[in-house]
Amino acid sequence: MADELVINATATGLYIALLRDKKLVELHQEKGNDQFSVGDIYLGQIRKIMPGLNATFVNVGYEKDAFLHYLDLGPQIRSLIKFVRFAQQGSMKTGELKDFKPEKDILKTGKITQVFQRGNHVLVQVVKEPISTKGPRISTEISLAGRYMVLVPFSNQISVSKKIKSFEERSRLKNLSGSIRPQGFGVIIRTVAEGASAAELHKDLLELMSRWDEITKTLHKANPPMRILGEMDKTSSLLRDLLNDKFTSITVNTQTVYDDVKNYIAQISPDLEKIVRLHTGKTPIFEHYGVDKQIKLSFGKTVSFQGGSYLIIEHTEALHVVDVNSGSKSDNDNNQEENALKVNLEAAAEIARQLRLRDMGGIIVVDFIDQKSAANKRTVYERLKEEMKSDRARHNILPMSKFGLIQITRQRVRPELNVEIQEQCPMCKGTGQAGPSIVITDEIEQKLSYLVKNVNLKDITLSAHPYIAAYALRGFPSIRTKWFFKYKRWVKVKEDPTFHFGEYHFLNSVGEEIML
Repeated sequence: MADELVINATATGLYIALLRDKKLVELHQEKGNDQFSVGDIYLGQIRKIMPGLNATFVNVGYEKDAFLHYLDLGPQIRSLIKFVRFAQQGSMKTGELKDFKPEKDILKTGKITQVFQRGNHVLVQVVKEPISTKGPRISTEISLAGRYMVLVPFSNQISVSKKIKSFEERSRLKNLSGSIRPQGFGVIIRTVAEGASAAELHKDLLELMSRWDEITKTLHKANPPMRILGEMDKTSSLLRDLLNDKFTSITVNTQTVYDDVKNYIAQISPDLEKIVRLHTGKTPIFEHYGVDKQIKLSFGKTVSFQGGSYLIIEHTEALHVVDVNSGSKSDNDNNQEENALKVNLEAAAEIARQLRLRDMGGIIVVDFIDQKSAANKRTVYERLKEEMKSDRARHNILPMSKFGLIQITRQRVRPELNVEIQEQCPMCKGTGQAGPSIVITDEIEQKLSYLVKNVNLKDITLSAHPYIAAYALRGFPSIRTKWFFKYKRWVKVKEDPTFHFGEYHFLNSVGEEIML
């Protein structure tokens, strides 16, 4: 199983594609003006207390106030409030907690009115990005994630990821962490720490402590609402969470991002620095790796998979509904149960991929093809669970009901990724009527004449749909040859299969589009 990361930097932001065995399994979008990302830490101000909900609304600078429930406060909230007050007053010079006297933990059955009053300042962390009409969901259980561990201030616990199965390794990591853990801080050992050395763990811990120090210093001059510490960019956070020996390449298309990625990997995993590559080909990076085509095939209401079967994916405010259809994949009636099992097993793999790819969260109901055998229903359920093991989002899957339905709940922390694959027809501009195709070459020649006679361009390239390019190049004499005798210019003709029929552009000597 080989993993590849393809990063496409554009004027509007970064698009990050994770390929597993050349198949697109995750697509992330990072816009330059992204705010309120999961992990960001803000100094907020209590705006409104809702005793009936046992919650409060906090002003963090978003158009909608963030929601903070009592259960998201964490036992050490009083210690955090005290720390923030001291830091703002300037009595906390560093983030060290060895001389800090913690407050008594709050009760799980307490009330929000016992902790906050309107106008109080509070340090919060985004746990769910703004979705639809809702503001961000926040927590006061602050944690700082690193490569190998997560630092938890005001805690003394050491936890090890349950995915590390070896008892000896769990004990080793726990003992190592206990020996380097600063007083007043807890740590959570991540799965990727399995096999990590003491030096690697200590380096990661020092980096996290420096970020906590940065929070302390920033609080001294902070006034709410204000972002105190931003989570690292999505590219770095993906590399931090996903990077392992299975990665065979990380390819980017700009020198700046290439340098950033290479420098970050040199810090966290120097032995993998060699897999970072700069894409220098003329073909756009997503087209070169087949990502563009996979995006077109994977998004939308209908998604086809093996053998002509397909999924229909519907979205509502409350839940997502996925319907499995066999399509043209049907044999004789005697094998109906066998056919249904085969299609359902293939659909389970595609559904798991779609949930990750679109980052679908909340409640998902899947309507599989009806099966009579209880054993077959169990087989489909187990296959879906197996396919979703690699999903990093928390999820829960219920067994198939007697109606053939499987219900899934999946953690939703950011808006669902929705790629619009329907495009306006370049011929009719959405009107449903197109001009006569016979005049396309006349339009091209009119613009070519303008570029030669009025702009006096020497080096001109026509980039067009393969049909138009072939029409210009074929025949004797070809249309391009006629242009040469008429304008004394040899026009280069370049095919672009991503263009729609009738689409063409003129390019200058450096490959930039000439706007006409």
